[in-house]
Amino acid sequence: MAITQTIALDVMGGDIGPDAVMPAAIRFLKKYSNINLVLVGDQDEINSRLSSSNASKLKSRIRVVHTTQVVDMDEKPSQALRKKKDSSMRVAINLVKEGDADACVSAGNTGALMATARFVLKTLPNIDRPALVSSLPSIYGHTHVLDLGANVDCDAQHLYQFAVMASVLAQAIDNIAKPKIGLLNIGEEEIKGNEQVQEAAVLLINDSDLNYIGFVEGDDIYTGDVDIVVCDGFVGNVALKTTEGVAKLIKHFMREEFSKNIISRLIGLISMPVLKAFGRKINPSRYNGASLLGLKGIVIKSHGGADEEAFANAIKVAMLEVEKAVPDKISQQLESRLGGG
Repeated sequence: MAITQTIALDVMGGDIGPDAVMPAAIRFLKKYSNINLVLVGDQDEINSRLSSSNASKLKSRIRVVHTTQVVDMDEKPSQALRKKKDSSMRVAINLVKEGDADACVSAGNTGALMATARFVLKTLPNIDRPALVSSLPSIYGHTHVLDLGANVDCDAQHLYQFAVMASVLAQAIDNIAKPKIGLLNIGEEEIKGNEQVQEAAVLLINDSDLNYIGFVEGDDIYTGDVDIVVCDGFVGNVALKTTEGVAKLIKHFMREEFSKNIISRLIGLISMPVLKAFGRKINPSRYNGASLLGLKGIVIKSHGGADEEAFANAIKVAMLEVEKAVPDKISQQLESRLGGG
């Protein structure tokens, strides 16, 4: 029997806010009977949507926490920390800190979420910086990529810590005994790469507990036989946005080609089952939900423009990390490698 979990949702965060979060919350509660949700935000807005959604049977598993502020998507992290202490984002993270929630999910401002989560929850012992990690589709299923934008400038030690954390995540979530780790570089040859990448490679090679396979290139994220790709946040964010853009480009060109004339439309109708299956595989919604690894608590970042399906997937990521006790396992692994806190 699954253990009951409580997950706090930042209802007001993101480009769509309650329009995505509320239907996603109701969908998730209907699918997973062991989940309770704390809906954080404007209580009038939340209660109004609950009333109109026919969610009376789910009431016992929903708690509403009222807040008076919202972190804007373009707000500076420092401003959010100082002036938005009653924001839906801050209060949702506080619930994790206080033990009233096992995890929190927000589609809000990434910089503010990272800064607030780090300030409130603190980092695990032996972790200098939390990293943003998510899975991207690949021929072999998916690849965990980090950092996706939380840390623009990283030294070798940071990259090594990212690799250790992602290895624990893949072991726990994907049930892989020795996840294959690649270090993103401009070539697979040992002589290539900047100083940070070269130094990080030495640290990874010297850790015999890690299954480090060497340098990988950008295409290996999608076509290579690798479970984890490690990079700094600047490169990782570019890779993520490029992936989203290519997925949109493919969909656009396919629609364009299949609507050119009557023959192409007929071919499109015949091909519809295959096209739908293909669309599901590359749909960014399936891979929504990036984890802020390295914190003393579970915080999941949803894409700011996430729709109902995408936000529900982010809640699922939180549920899995709670179930697998990911922060505790990361802490144990780092302590055994690097010593005390």
